[in-house]
Amino acid sequence: MAALEAARPGGSRFVGGCVRNEIRGVPIDDVDIATQIIPQGVIAALESAGVRALPTGIDHGTITAVADGRPYEITTLRRDVETDGRRAVVAFTEDWAEDAARRDFRLNAIYAAADGTIEEIIPGSVEDAVAGRVIFIGDADERLREDYLRILRFFRFNAWYGAGVDEAGLVACARQKDGLAKIAAERIWKELKRLLAAPDPSSAALAMDESGVLSAILPSAQAAPLSGLVAAEQGAGLSPEPMRRLMAMLPRRLREVEAASAALRLSNAERDRLAAWADPALGHVAGLSGAALSEVLYRHGAEAVRDRAMIDAAMGADPAGLRPVLAAAAEWTRPVLPVGGNDALAAGFTGPDIGAALEAVEADWIASDFTLTREQLLRRLKRPD
Repeated sequence: MAALEAARPGGSRFVGGCVRNEIRGVPIDDVDIATQIIPQGVIAALESAGVRALPTGIDHGTITAVADGRPYEITTLRRDVETDGRRAVVAFTEDWAEDAARRDFRLNAIYAAADGTIEEIIPGSVEDAVAGRVIFIGDADERLREDYLRILRFFRFNAWYGAGVDEAGLVACARQKDGLAKIAAERIWKELKRLLAAPDPSSAALAMDESGVLSAILPSAQAAPLSGLVAAEQGAGLSPEPMRRLMAMLPRRLREVEAASAALRLSNAERDRLAAWADPALGHVAGLSGAALSEVLYRHGAEAVRDRAMIDAAMGADPAGLRPVLAAAAEWTRPVLPVGGNDALAAGFTGPDIGAALEAVEADWIASDFTLTREQLLRRLKRPD
């Protein structure tokens, strides 16, 4: 900020989340700065002060400054020239009111000078930030038609800050929900993931469901089970986990899980995790112990067992029967079968018989709770005469 102030005194202000969070007294993650200086001038000002400048979004007026290893996004004041529901064509301006008017919610359109002085350009914005009210700037339908991703941002901000969903905003989101078809699946999942990372997103997700927005992006999803999972997480001392919360909203059927994975374009790791939880071979885990629990952990993995346990808890399973399962999953290290293909070959097995022989001794090893030694397994691996 000092470099920008030196280039144009009073021409730059903090904006957005950092100001909102400062007003609310919560930790600040990202620092955004709005400036009347054009991007090339921002680069020149930063470089003259010895600050690294990256043209990360220069076409839209954004330069990222890196100071002490921390990024700061600096964006020239803008006004929208043309919008298509996804991206805006912008023009630079020196008018703070024009810049504020193009933002999404009033609580995100608060500016602060270098000395910390708050400037409220949009009436009610500071009060909204204090109260946690998520209200669109101006006409909600117009804001949404400019960028349909704002529909999900509305619910995400309500999940994190909302003190009750604004009815006018909710109705507008319901009216405009079909516009989400214009948004790339990866952007939808990124926004949904941030929503599901909130400490308790269940009320916001329920509003999303009742408005028809949830079914617009995930037709088989339901928000109702989410509150049970949040309670189970809190009872188990587990941190919020978006993937597990997504599971709670989906039917545990491979067809629906695969459809959700495709709709959100999940990463391979995320797809595999969802499929492991939905595997029909993974039954209820409440009350399992000893060798039976060890076998489930061995065959399905600790993560899938933990996910199944938590979703079972969300659906009303007895927590007392799940605590030992969660404890075992937390400590689980998958053992390695002490014999392998070379041992089967040495014992005289060939072709498909090798796999069948190893499966048989593996079953014995699992049934022993992994206590059978290599020598004991080799004796069982002998080919019958």
